[in-house]
Amino acid sequence: MSENQGPGPTAEELQALQAAEEAKADPSLDEVEPAAIEVPEGTAEREEPFEKLAAQARKLSPEKVRAIVEALLFLYEKPLSVEDVRLSTGLEPARVRKALDEISGSFREGISGIVLHEVAGGWQLRTSPDASDFARRFLRVKPQRLTRAALETLAIVAYRQPVTRPEVEEIRGVDSGAVMKALLERRLLKILGKKEEPGRPILYGTTREFLEFFALKDLASLPTLREFHELSEEHREIVEKEAPAEVPNLQGLVAELADPNLRAALEKGREEGDAALEELERAIDRADSSTRSVKSVLDPEPPPEGGGEGQP
Repeated sequence: MSENQGPGPTAEELQALQAAEEAKADPSLDEVEPAAIEVPEGTAEREEPFEKLAAQARKLSPEKVRAIVEALLFLYEKPLSVEDVRLSTGLEPARVRKALDEISGSFREGISGIVLHEVAGGWQLRTSPDASDFARRFLRVKPQRLTRAALETLAIVAYRQPVTRPEVEEIRGVDSGAVMKALLERRLLKILGKKEEPGRPILYGTTREFLEFFALKDLASLPTLREFHELSEEHREIVEKEAPAEVPNLQGLVAELADPNLRAALEKGREEGDAALEELERAIDRADSSTRSVKSVLDPEPPPEGGGEGQP
C-alpha cells in the first residue's frame, strides 16, 4: 500500500468479513438458526471474596507476584498505583513495590521496546523512544505537539501554580484567554478555586493528564533552573536539534519565571492590593459609623414607656 492511500480495514473488520464468508461456505446451514453458545448472565462463576483472594496472595512466590503485576500493567490504560494493585489483588504494598522495581529493571530504555515509567503517581508501560517512530507508523497516528503559546502558558502555570490568568498574561505579555481555554478542554489545566482579593480572579493549576502527557512522576520532577543551566553544550545541541520549530526558547522562559525581580514585583502587587482592600474596608466602616450618627440625630429613638428614672 502506498503512502497516498488511506488506511486499510482493521483486524476486527477483516475477521468479520472472513467469518461471513465461512458462514456462506456450507449451503446446508442457510436455513438453520444459530444456537446460543454463551452462558447467560447470572449463571457464570461467582467472584472469589476479597478476603480469600488476599489470603491466597500472601502465599504467592515473588515470581508469581511479578507476573500478576505485569498483567495488570498490561491491562490498565492509566498509570497503575500500588494502592490500585492492593485493592484488586490483596497483595501487600511492599511486595508490589519490589515487583515494580524488578519489572522496571527489565523494561527499560535501550534493551526493551516497552519501558516502565513512573508517571502521575503510578506506573505505566509505554513505548520505548527508540521504537516510537515505528509504533506511530504502525498505528497511523501523528505525534502530539503543542504550539509555542500553549507550551509557554503551561510552563508558567506549572512553575507558579496556583496562578491567575492576569498573572500569566503579565509574564507572557499577550492575551492568553483562548490558549487557557484550549488547555482546559484538553484537561491539561484545571480550575483550583478563586483568589482572595478584589475581583476574586480564578486560580489555575495543572492536572494529572499534564503529568501523563509529559511523563512526569509529579510536579517535583520538573527541571529546576540550575539543572537547565548545568546541561552540557552537547546536550543543549541535542535538545535544539530534536525540538520542533514551534517549541519556545525554554531557557529564556524558565529564566524569566525564576527572575527574582519579577517575583518581587508580583509580590509587591499582591501587598499593594491587600493594603488597598484593607483601606477600603476601613473606609466602609467609617461610612457606616457616620451614617449611624446622622440617623441618630435626624431620627432619635422615642423614650421608653413609663418615662425615665425619677419621672412620675
